[in-house]
Amino acid sequence: QVQLVESGGGSVEAGGSLRVSCEVSGDTSRLYCTGWVRQVPGKERESVAAILSDGNIEYADSVKGRFTISQDTHKNTLYLQMDSLKPEDSAMYYCAADRGWEIAGTSRKICKLEYGSRGQGTQVTVSS
Repeated sequence: QVQLVESGGGSVEAGGSLRVSCEVSGDTSRLYCTGWVRQVPGKERESVAAILSDGNIEYADSVKGRFTISQDTHKNTLYLQMDSLKPEDSAMYYCAADRGWEIAGTSRKICKLEYGSRGQGTQVTVSS
């Protein structure tokens, strides 16, 4: 089982930047991807950014060019640098991990962080 503990977040004006961090511990050997999801009350959870086990990175279209996901493998820490923040980025941000979902008839997997394990979350609020 994997444990995920977020830190960072907070409040910022539109156009500003924030960074959230996540300490990853436990059994990570079977993970296919780790990253960040966000959720606003009353809305579905959204995958924001993911790092796959092969090193590839995926971003939601809504954050491409503004958010950067990275990891420090020595510290077992995941980061999400958020620049040019918009009010619509306001949400609870969760560090997440997923074992991957097999694509039927293939040997490939896809990452679905929104359905994976999550930490306790950290609030990000962007004011206009």
